[in-house]
Amino acid sequence: MTRKTCQVEWKLIAELIRDSRKSDRELSRKVGVSQPTVSRIRHKLEKEGYIKQYTITPDFRKLGYTVAALTFMRFKGGFNAKQTDELRKHAEQSFADPSFAPNVILFERGLGFGYTGIVVSFHEDYSSFTQFLNRMRQNPAVDQDIKPFLIDLDDDVHYRSLTFVPLSHEFLARHKKESE
Repeated sequence: MTRKTCQVEWKLIAELIRDSRKSDRELSRKVGVSQPTVSRIRHKLEKEGYIKQYTITPDFRKLGYTVAALTFMRFKGGFNAKQTDELRKHAEQSFADPSFAPNVILFERGLGFGYTGIVVSFHEDYSSFTQFLNRMRQNPAVDQDIKPFLIDLDDDVHYRSLTFVPLSHEFLARHKKESE
């Protein structure tokens, strides 16, 4: 792959992060290559897994959510291979049921603050969050010490709402440095 091809791919990814609704024609003008080249590169990036999906960032308040939650938890038993595989299978089964957690946008293991997992979710109100929390506590793989951090989406003050646009700027800057 040539240096120019890489730069075009990075620019295309950044433009799609900013607005995935853009047509290949619009993207070709932004990236500086022909529309067929954009179509070919986009298809390649999708096939190779660089682009997982195209989506929007909605105004969650207008969709009826008043609470965003970052919920920290500890998984029982640590991270040995068998327990990790069992937890992954349990999570896949649970999240395959849309009624289990339709509001969960991220569920991952990790490390920090003495916890080994995080769930990011949206809720209509505090009561629906409490019901969600009770379901989480019923999971046999989760320690009862669960710590939520709640964000009031109806608050008048917001510093930066959820968006990936800033990431596209950093992404381009990082890849520009690498190509120099």
